[in-house]
Amino acid sequence: MKTYLDCIPCFVQQALRVGRLSTEDEKEIKNILDNVGSLIKDIPMESSPPEIAMYVYSKIKKITGNPDPFRKDKINHIKKAQKLYPHMKEILEESDDRLFTAVRLAIAGNIIDLGTAKTFNIEEDILKSLHQELTINDYQSFKKQIHNSKNILYLGDNSGEAVFDKLLIEEIKKPVTFVVREKPVINDITKQEALEIGIDKVAEVISSGTSAPGTVLSTCTDEFLEIFYNADMIISKGQGNYEALSEVDAPIFFLLKAKCHVIADNIGVDEGSLLLMEKK
Repeated sequence: MKTYLDCIPCFVQQALRVGRLSTEDEKEIKNILDNVGSLIKDIPMESSPPEIAMYVYSKIKKITGNPDPFRKDKINHIKKAQKLYPHMKEILEESDDRLFTAVRLAIAGNIIDLGTAKTFNIEEDILKSLHQELTINDYQSFKKQIHNSKNILYLGDNSGEAVFDKLLIEEIKKPVTFVVREKPVINDITKQEALEIGIDKVAEVISSGTSAPGTVLSTCTDEFLEIFYNADMIISKGQGNYEALSEVDAPIFFLLKAKCHVIADNIGVDEGSLLLMEKK
């Protein structure tokens, strides 16, 4: 997916948010915004949003010296999600279709996102999402593909939602490789958070090699690319991975909430839609 003009204010807003997390010095924050503005004007709009965000956050890290400004938020989101974990297990136990319910829980977890200007309440929004119909629901194809697949690649997104990804992986009941970011970016999951959550207990955890907030293949390692292109099935979580992979020819199923109108318009759904969408 290309970058749209409406994405640019979002990059600036993210830079402001990170700046305020890193320092109270207004001049320093202004310096961050100046540098980000200068960077954005030279990046081609044909690039995907995660590609641009990778350069934006790299510049911010260099200026602030803080490699992981969202670390406290990530810890907080993981703790809140883990408190819900037993209740989510109870919901699965009472479900007529455990796999589909686990899919819905994983999609609901996608509300935990600090890359957008949207506010959220983890407990309330996740439970509310369970009662919302999927706007695009390719579940039957999803279930069939799981049955026919020997190796499944699961592309992680935000740290807190990975608690719900773990629930889905447990219900898949097949070997799964879970993919994390190489370095901290926004509140996306790295190997550190994956191990804290216990993803390694249910899947093999690997890095894609990229520090972009999305699986930008041109920035991934050769080792990861070999795994990616040989996967029987790819489960892609979140907006960043959709933005990076929407035009890639691969057996992908996108699980996400369309949290901004740009992505909603690109897909052809209303903002706020929940999606289990097979890459056609």
